[in-house]
Amino acid sequence: MTQFFDQIMDRAAQGVPLPTAVVHPVDRRSLGGALAAAEAGLIAPILVGPRAKIEAVGLDVGTHRVVDVPHSHAAAARAVQLVHEGEAGALMKGALHTDEMLAEVIARDSGIRTERRISHVFVMRTPAYAKPLLITDAAINVMPDLLAKRDIVQNAIDIARAIGIETPKVAILSATEEVNPRLPSTIDAAALCKMADREQISGGMLDGPLAFDIAVSPEAVEAKNLKSGVAGVADILVVPDLVAGNMLAKQLDYLGGADAFGIALGAQVPIILTSRADGVEEREISAALAKLVAERARP
Repeated sequence: MTQFFDQIMDRAAQGVPLPTAVVHPVDRRSLGGALAAAEAGLIAPILVGPRAKIEAVGLDVGTHRVVDVPHSHAAAARAVQLVHEGEAGALMKGALHTDEMLAEVIARDSGIRTERRISHVFVMRTPAYAKPLLITDAAINVMPDLLAKRDIVQNAIDIARAIGIETPKVAILSATEEVNPRLPSTIDAAALCKMADREQISGGMLDGPLAFDIAVSPEAVEAKNLKSGVAGVADILVVPDLVAGNMLAKQLDYLGGADAFGIALGAQVPIILTSRADGVEEREISAALAKLVAERARP
């Protein structure tokens, strides 16, 4: 498992660093993470925020560009503008709330949204699973409808392929493996699988609805005698809603010994969307994910 993430870092460190607008890096975690990612050759940071607060953190920013703005809201707006101007190929969240940053990303007239729904993907490294486990969406879409889930699934497949999982196995989670009209998430799961059959979703192998144990445990699959190319070996877990996803990811993180790295897709550029509590490694590997996604998307 560690070797896989080492390979991601090595691959991402090759070539030219990704110009990245770092939004409001006014604490040690966010500024230190951006500087560490720059030192690793992953990003070329543009530090967007109040210069006095950035300098007050006490870390040497060297020759990295600082764009001085008065507050966090202005930092988010200016970072998005840098994307429009072609100066930034990614965004990195600093010491501000996710909603504040995304409000500028999705702004109707000035934002950088595309036709695809923006969604977040956690890439988890957990000792209880033999390979990386992607969980989506646990950070942005509260109660996505079927069309939003289509985009959520496609974004996750795109990230998985960018990091070397050529045909990711996608488990659409619910509380049961049976389609039950009293559980709307099972209806959505079945529809998503049919959408994949019709190539409305591409690049992955889908199955669902699947309960969590069936998605990740070969023993559970054998006990229930379920025939599936995804069950027991899933690469991607698609949750019914944000509450379920957020709980699942944080349980793995805080009780299961997992590490969580994350980015958002669906905007014009990848967004490195880590928690304000995340340390340097989480921010570095998340930056590596964004660089690999950006390189794969480049014409």
